[in-house]
Amino acid sequence: MIRELTVQGVFAENCYFFIDDHSKSGFIIDPGAQAGLIYDTVVRNGWNIEKILLTHGHFDHLGAAELLREKLVAPIYIYPSDAKYLTDIYLNLSANSAQPVTVPHYEELCDGEIIRLKANYGFYLKVIHTPGHTPGSVTYYASEEGAAFVGDTLYEHGPGLTNFPGGNRRELEESIINKILTLPADTVLLSGHSSPITVAEQRSLLL
Repeated sequence: MIRELTVQGVFAENCYFFIDDHSKSGFIIDPGAQAGLIYDTVVRNGWNIEKILLTHGHFDHLGAAELLREKLVAPIYIYPSDAKYLTDIYLNLSANSAQPVTVPHYEELCDGEIIRLKANYGFYLKVIHTPGHTPGSVTYYASEEGAAFVGDTLYEHGPGLTNFPGGNRRELEESIINKILTLPADTVLLSGHSSPITVAEQRSLLL
């Protein structure tokens, strides 16, 4: 089961719950803001969150992560190339916001890693390193559900932005063409700031 919850910080951002229907356990992906709302959603549905997964290190995708880590007793994961963003308010772009954000506690992911649910070993996500928006941007691919959580690498209207520290247009284009658009055509791409779109639909727009 995939549930989307739009949270509002400086920007509106799509936070996702990836939950196993049988065990009611799962993951939170990109809790950008409104920790209380996210926590209440978890409690109301009786979910057990095993991990908090970040697609990249910008504050609008991780603003609620540290508080949720404490309340849910769930570790935060990020790709190593973006780890420094978590404690640098200039890199994570929160320096000019009303509440600068840091995330001091986190674990690191590997490209190609399979993140399995302890409560159901057959429920999992694959980590795909998709740099460009940031050096450590990743896509979480749920092959059994036919979905991919792409963060800000790709939107329904086109590629993500590369004008922030660490952004690289060439890397972004290579990530999209060689890693995301090579997924099965009916895979639904779930981004941080736009509506879902399939790989086939995105290919027709970009290629």
